[in-house]
Amino acid sequence: MHRHLGKVVAGAAVAVTGTAVMVGITLPGTAEAGAGRAATAGQQKEVAALPPARIEKAPVEGDEGVGRDPLTDDELQRAQEIASGAAQLTGGRDVEGDRGVQHLATNLGELSPDEAAGATVPRRAELTYYDYKSDALITKTVDLAAGKVVATDTQKGVQAPASREENREAVELLLKSPLADDLEKDYKDATGKALTEASQLQVHSMIFRSAADAPAPGALGKCGEHRCVRLFPKVVNGPWIDARDLIVDLSSRSVARLS
Repeated sequence: MHRHLGKVVAGAAVAVTGTAVMVGITLPGTAEAGAGRAATAGQQKEVAALPPARIEKAPVEGDEGVGRDPLTDDELQRAQEIASGAAQLTGGRDVEGDRGVQHLATNLGELSPDEAAGATVPRRAELTYYDYKSDALITKTVDLAAGKVVATDTQKGVQAPASREENREAVELLLKSPLADDLEKDYKDATGKALTEASQLQVHSMIFRSAADAPAPGALGKCGEHRCVRLFPKVVNGPWIDARDLIVDLSSRSVARLS
């Protein structure tokens, strides 16, 4: 099927079924017993009725997790508060250009082999941020028991997956660009309505690096050093729309098309 950029992507689902084959083997001296079993094999066995299903409330989440439990809501909030006071974070810029770096994710910190084998497992949170002022990925490790940042790592040219806020900003930048024409036309074809705001789309994305992912024109030559995303938009409760050759550079706040 040939289609140009922006055409609504149609998918087909294929169901595969398997057939189980049972093989019976009769050993010497067991033919008589086997015949008796065969006579009853076709009889339907009575199965006790299962009790009706019950919906139970989720257990109350404590303030602190234990061992390798996922971070609790309270731990997530405390980790963010502990890390956010660093001057490195307050002096940066987020995806919209406002003061403060862009928070990407907070995860349970990894353990060293010695810590994993110990009787007491420390609880640490790893918070990742992106500073659009310096185009740097920042990772801060917070010791939740001590209530302080115990490690900071800053890297350039390293890109973590985009956050929900970054995907939304990328769509808004795209809609303001002349390159959004095909996307808007395909949305109108699929829904009969005009595409005017980012909330009309569900969006997934992948980080785009010009050197590794595809040949890129000059406008995208810094992708990898800059934070660039390739969008996969979907009509809310509707079909996907192909926009794979449109790249949004969140660092320069620009949109370009791959050749």
